[in-house]
Amino acid sequence: MAVPRTYHLVTLGCPKNDVDSSHLARLLEGGELLPVADPREADAIIVNTCGFIEQSQAQSMAAVKELAAAKRDGQTLIVAGCMTQLYGREVKEGTPGIDHVFGVGQWHEVAKLLQVDVDAIYDIPESNVRVAGPSAYLKISDGCDAPCTFCVIPKIKGGLRSAPAGLLVKEAQRLAAAGAKELVLVGQDTTAWGEDLGMPAGSGLPGLLRMLSEAVPGTWLRLMYAYPSRVTPELIAAMAELPNVVHYLDVPLQHGSEAVLRRMKRPHNLEKVHRFIEELRAAMPDIVLRTSFIAGFPGETEAEFEELLAFAQAVEFDHAGCFTYSRQQWTGAYGMEGQVPDEVKAERRERFMAMQQEISARRAARFIGRELDLLVEGTGEDEDGRPVVAGRTYREAPEVDGLVFARGRAEPGERVRVRIEDAGAYDLFGRVLGGGGPRRRGRAISP
Repeated sequence: MAVPRTYHLVTLGCPKNDVDSSHLARLLEGGELLPVADPREADAIIVNTCGFIEQSQAQSMAAVKELAAAKRDGQTLIVAGCMTQLYGREVKEGTPGIDHVFGVGQWHEVAKLLQVDVDAIYDIPESNVRVAGPSAYLKISDGCDAPCTFCVIPKIKGGLRSAPAGLLVKEAQRLAAAGAKELVLVGQDTTAWGEDLGMPAGSGLPGLLRMLSEAVPGTWLRLMYAYPSRVTPELIAAMAELPNVVHYLDVPLQHGSEAVLRRMKRPHNLEKVHRFIEELRAAMPDIVLRTSFIAGFPGETEAEFEELLAFAQAVEFDHAGCFTYSRQQWTGAYGMEGQVPDEVKAERRERFMAMQQEISARRAARFIGRELDLLVEGTGEDEDGRPVVAGRTYREAPEVDGLVFARGRAEPGERVRVRIEDAGAYDLFGRVLGGGGPRRRGRAISP
């Protein structure tokens, strides 16, 4: 292989993959490779795949096949990440245009293949840290020790591995210095951080939050992927006390039937779930809660699904997603009896989302009349040619929640004050203070 000078990197899947790709990009650019936006101009094309569920695997394979079909002479196509960790041989054999396959966490090997002397890069220069938009992801751990019967992540990623606190503080400071006004903390289970380092269960994250809050005092800190049984009083107190930890928590609960949760090998004491949600809302009355559920898990009866609906109605989550169960090899649920037909899974998901849309609209309406800080992500014009900005407040996590559209002027990357004047099921509408009122329709918002 000729010495590469340029590369094109495709990232598929979750925000944790974005972090991995950012790390690889910094390795490659530390070795003086240049990124290019057009894959046709790259010496090396690298695809960081997703293998979490069947749909994501299909999307990854479609992207790989498209790139392989368009390869020109002299290009190198490298496929890596979660899907190849599971199906590396099948991916390679099924797509002749692939030159090399790597699994999870082999980014140094990818860099070495591209003739980057990673041993000479003892520390990645701060100048190589790039932030696209006002937010950045900070991956605090990888892998998972939870026994969930629907999840293939332990097979892909292995057991829990927490990043050292000192490294995370340094990375947070680098990202903030590069322009990030929000750091989104991610991991397979962020609340397990530190347990593999000898910390008592659930005790590590509150201390890490305090260190990060002090290290980047002007930067929002947002928590994703919290495990229900690890939402402790100590974590709630830290979130309530630290001024730059936003009052938002993502707790994937997966179901609202204790019988289904037992089959999933998830925390199944729903009384405890109700209790910690009450504690969160007592400590932070303005807290925004996100969760996700699975419809159609093996053996799920109509009565058990109705329990899920009743649970979601009782709690009233601000944001909730519902996914149909995806049968995965190497999981405990793969061989379970009572696999639910696809059409039943889809119908139940649609029923849940219709109900949740009404709940989300009610929860969003409570923000009308409030003034909030907005991280500006894009600008445009409304149908009358007046300036409009789009962005997110503390209420919206990047990529998974809605947006706020506000009439007025601001630049992408700025944090401005807005007044909320209207609300839909997913989006809020308002104006930058000092500007006009909201418009729901208009020209496209551009980043």
